[in-house]
Amino acid sequence: MNTILLSQAASRPFCRAGWTLAALMVLGAAVVPCRLMAEGSPANVVVITIDTVRADHLGCYGDCSIATPNVDGLAHSAARFTHAFTPVPITLPAHTALFTGTFPMATGVHDFSDRVPASAVTLAQVLLDHGYSTAAFLGADVLDSRFGLNRGFKTYFDHFDRSRPESGLDMVKRTGDQVVDYALDWLETNPRRPLFLWVHLYDAHTPYAPPEPYASRYRGRPYDGEIAFVDAQVGRLIAFLNDVGVYEHAVVVVAGDHGEGLGEHGEKAHGFFVYNSTLHVPLLVKVPGTGARTIEKEASLVDVMPTVLQALQLAIPPSVQGRSLLSDILGKASPSASNLYAESNVPLLHFQWSPLHALQSDGLKYIDAPRPELYDTRIDPHETKNLLPAKQALAHEMRDRLHALEHRYTLASGTEAKKSEPKDPELEQRLRSLGYVAVSGGTFSDSSGKVLPDPKDRIRVYELVSEAMAEALRQRYRESLEKLREAEKEDPVSLAIRYLQGIDYYQLRDSPLALERFKAARELDPKYSPAIYYLGLTEVQAGDLKDAEASFQRTLELNPHHFAAAYDLGMLEVKQNRIQEGLRHLEQATEINPQYAAAFEAIGELDLYLHRNEDAVHALERVVASTPNFGKAHYNLGRAYQALGRLADAQKEFARARSLGAPDPTR
Repeated sequence: MNTILLSQAASRPFCRAGWTLAALMVLGAAVVPCRLMAEGSPANVVVITIDTVRADHLGCYGDCSIATPNVDGLAHSAARFTHAFTPVPITLPAHTALFTGTFPMATGVHDFSDRVPASAVTLAQVLLDHGYSTAAFLGADVLDSRFGLNRGFKTYFDHFDRSRPESGLDMVKRTGDQVVDYALDWLETNPRRPLFLWVHLYDAHTPYAPPEPYASRYRGRPYDGEIAFVDAQVGRLIAFLNDVGVYEHAVVVVAGDHGEGLGEHGEKAHGFFVYNSTLHVPLLVKVPGTGARTIEKEASLVDVMPTVLQALQLAIPPSVQGRSLLSDILGKASPSASNLYAESNVPLLHFQWSPLHALQSDGLKYIDAPRPELYDTRIDPHETKNLLPAKQALAHEMRDRLHALEHRYTLASGTEAKKSEPKDPELEQRLRSLGYVAVSGGTFSDSSGKVLPDPKDRIRVYELVSEAMAEALRQRYRESLEKLREAEKEDPVSLAIRYLQGIDYYQLRDSPLALERFKAARELDPKYSPAIYYLGLTEVQAGDLKDAEASFQRTLELNPHHFAAAYDLGMLEVKQNRIQEGLRHLEQATEINPQYAAAFEAIGELDLYLHRNEDAVHALERVVASTPNFGKAHYNLGRAYQALGRLADAQKEFARARSLGAPDPTR
């Protein structure tokens, strides 16, 4: 029997330390019919995604070494799915699957920076259309609104400061206590019901740095310390929901988006392989009027949206590809089974190695790779014994099912797999600051009819590149180069390695070697705009302004969205006293990116030079409003006010500029 009451599941691993008598009584309670109307109003919906949390590192999934009393407490009154999986072990595609109920081949969201298509129907949009007050509070820039998951949310609190070129980890990540603080503020000031609240907690993601007291309690186990901290934030949110009367009559979902390798199969983090160390996720669903239940039937994150909608008695959009889990939650027979599809395109899109696709069914798992794999995860949960040589007929059957599923859901979307789109030039830097190996040198067409390296044979290269990027983030560029040289020995024609070597040499101001590496990267892919852009920066560093201008122009030809290339081209032209040409390219940069403070500041400064003081004030006031700590902008705004005779305003701006370390015009 796939569905069992927790009180009947004593043999299942579940850390019961600290359970109260009341909680134990709940576990034995009979399931009652779903009651989703609180005082005549539709039920509230709360979704908490706990990024990068492995299911087997929670007490309710059997790990008693980590204190997770709040998630465990939710399991006392919720359905706990023991075999839930993500279709993609990457934050953005996983959340897209959860909130659209569709697989990545339907939405085209496969990678770190793909965009949810306008045609996609999100859970938030459906609930907004039915009168819900909708809000999301995010822990990381990887779910920024530019990627499209904000559709349907009236409040979407990403608000990460990307205005400064040096923006690092603190600018693109928010701790869980801060995320919950913002969510609680919204709950206090937003009395309208029903509500749909999504809270995203990112703390368990690399790099691990738990705050005290968790750092001390889990010394030497920082990942576990982060999970304990995340659990505390889940507890704060649930306690507040209880205090304001929202929790009891709410549909509550707690889900992981993916797991973490922790060294299994050689993968330290996630996103590269499709083993269950990164695919298996915690999934708990509380539906009002139902009891606690452990469900062993397989589930996918694409099943969450149809489950919530059926629980609310709302129509499920025809685009949804997952199945509703409500029958399982209610303890009723459910003949349908989840499609446990999974993929990783990181090897292809970032290294031009083979992509990975997988299908699981009743514990059997097939991985489509240059050297395919077949596992029985019921007796081999860590996937260490490849059964394919002895069970080739079964492997072929599962391969055919996998390909049929991919074909069906790709056709259902009405789209074909697309090439990797031009990337935001600042995005790769921010992704690297969050621990992602983001180079994006490949396209889906690279896998068509070609024999590409098996990722199993390149895991050491991948981990060396990851370590090199971590060293570079700490400004240890020589140490980064040592790692990259080791990786290059095993993969001597890697675009990613040559490109990252060039960046390290550029940061070390070793222009000759940086130029050589970027040109070597260009030889491998003449259309790889990031390398050509950095080639231009290095040519500026070396004083080769003519070549730099050509490189920036070529970058814009390849990627018309590259606002940084437009900005640098404009500044280069201004430096050569080609003011009007420079102004045109600076304006182009602001048209591409209307939040690009540096470009607006440069335009304001040029307006001052051209004695267009009113225009200068307009541009510079915009900058200081959006980027209040931009000292140079305050200084030049003071100059513009001074030129217009607004002396008191000028003095205020000069004082603000001095406080930020900008030049003092009185000295």
